[in-house]
Amino acid sequence: MAIGKTIATYFDGRWIDGNVPIMRAADHAAWLGTQIFDGARQFEGTTPDLDLHCARLVHSAEVMGMVSPVSAEEIEAQVRKGLDRFARDATLYIRPMMWSCDGGAGVLDLDPESTGFAICIEDMPMPQTGAYSLTVSPYRRPRQDMAVTGAKTGSLYPNNGRILTDARARGFSNALSLDADGNVAETASMNAFAVTDGVVFTPVPNGCFLNGLTRQRVIKLLRADGVEVVETTMSLADFDNADEIFLTGNIAKVMPVNRYQDRALDTGPVTTRARSLYWDFARSTAATM
Repeated sequence: MAIGKTIATYFDGRWIDGNVPIMRAADHAAWLGTQIFDGARQFEGTTPDLDLHCARLVHSAEVMGMVSPVSAEEIEAQVRKGLDRFARDATLYIRPMMWSCDGGAGVLDLDPESTGFAICIEDMPMPQTGAYSLTVSPYRRPRQDMAVTGAKTGSLYPNNGRILTDARARGFSNALSLDADGNVAETASMNAFAVTDGVVFTPVPNGCFLNGLTRQRVIKLLRADGVEVVETTMSLADFDNADEIFLTGNIAKVMPVNRYQDRALDTGPVTTRARSLYWDFARSTAATM
């Protein structure tokens, strides 16, 4: 699925223009879903936390039982070569990925040493703010004893996709999903934050949802700025009664929620500060690139 109109792909040791075929019909991942990826961003001449995204890809490989053919440092270096193919001010989605080519002795399991590797870089504008809406999904997130939740694996995303499809069919941008115990986990694609009386609350990572890198960065930035951030078990009531709601993720970074169910919400001061802190941080990294 091509997202952008301009694409560069790294595969088999070279950069190629376009949406290049990288997987064969009999590859293990093609029919058994053993594929992992990560997503990073370039915008306004910055690539915030690119090193952490590359390191997480290698970690996901380990969780899936793969042997990564490249180090995190090698991935980052290759990504930066790919970025040179685009304008410095281009807004891009950066996706390094790995997959298993061969199965193990039991066929369903993978051969750890057969890991394929590619990078895809595509143009993708930052989403606009001001009209983002949020509902609640009927679909839940699996626990770590139900799925490989510790890896950023493509096999988890069909469930995320139906969460998003259902939300959009009901006129919303996204939806909160619950974990198996009925606590709020995250949305289909972003981590969730609720602000009440100036205090920021967010679901504590419990293994059933991704502890996003942008999530972690925003928490650090807010705390360093003197804002109280509480990671805790959260119910829907915590969002029903919140003064502000915002989401974090790689695509949009910090997204204000302007409608939750049937309730209109302003982009409040804490949300505005979170966005400002993140953008200041991202711009500060440009000088080190």
